[in-house]
Amino acid sequence: MVKAAQTPYIFNMDFLTQNEGTLRLGIFAGLLVLFIVLETLLPKKKRVMPRARRWLTNIAIVGIDTALVRVLFPIVAVGIAIWASAKGWGLFNLIDAPFWVSIPGSIIALDFLIYVQHRIFHRVPFFWAMHKVHHTDRDLDVTSALRFHPAEIIVSMVYKFACVILLGAPAAAVIIFEILLNGCAMFNHANLRLPKWLDKTLRLALVTPDMHRVHHSVIERETNSNYGFCLPWWDRMLGTYNDQPEGGHDTMTIGLTEHQDDAPSKIGFSLTLPFRRG
Repeated sequence: MVKAAQTPYIFNMDFLTQNEGTLRLGIFAGLLVLFIVLETLLPKKKRVMPRARRWLTNIAIVGIDTALVRVLFPIVAVGIAIWASAKGWGLFNLIDAPFWVSIPGSIIALDFLIYVQHRIFHRVPFFWAMHKVHHTDRDLDVTSALRFHPAEIIVSMVYKFACVILLGAPAAAVIIFEILLNGCAMFNHANLRLPKWLDKTLRLALVTPDMHRVHHSVIERETNSNYGFCLPWWDRMLGTYNDQPEGGHDTMTIGLTEHQDDAPSKIGFSLTLPFRRG
């Protein structure tokens, strides 16, 4: 008897959903170590703050974020995707799109919606109060990708849930997107020196460290540019793309003008900043 052709195991939705935690943690840990090694061997900018103190604070923040998400959101985005699919809710569920449309379509749409969220967080004072914790980091490296205030994480989770429901994104697409988002964030925050030809080539389809570093400049017009996390297309299409920092990468100042001291490296300051006046 001839057996029916089977979908490759790695693309089996059950495999992805059942092993989501292991996959995400393993890829996250592997990429974190990889970028730490690479940026140590090939640094782009000289550090202005002690690495140990910054790392302690940034890693402590992601630890708090992770614990908070587990308590407040026992159902993660993948669970929301499965639930929306069962209800038949969302664009790709309503049009009954095949997987080769719904998976890449969902990933690209989610990336665009994260770009939109990022712009909103810069423009609306209420959200900027949370997001500026990320921007106060005076050095940019792979741990900066983990530095998001718990309040911002909560808002981002609710926003992501809404996006997944509206799109009717398949669970597999959500898993792949979150792995890509985390991996790309660590890559483009890394203090990594890439050859100019490689940076230029990668920018056709990926946000590079040099591209994203501009976004962390103390110069406001540079801060309000290059919002993309994975795909660079939205910045180019919507007029928020900035090719290079005004002062050059080696001499540019990173962070916020009003916090050019050692306060951002302290956990207490970082957690209370959104609630401070001024």
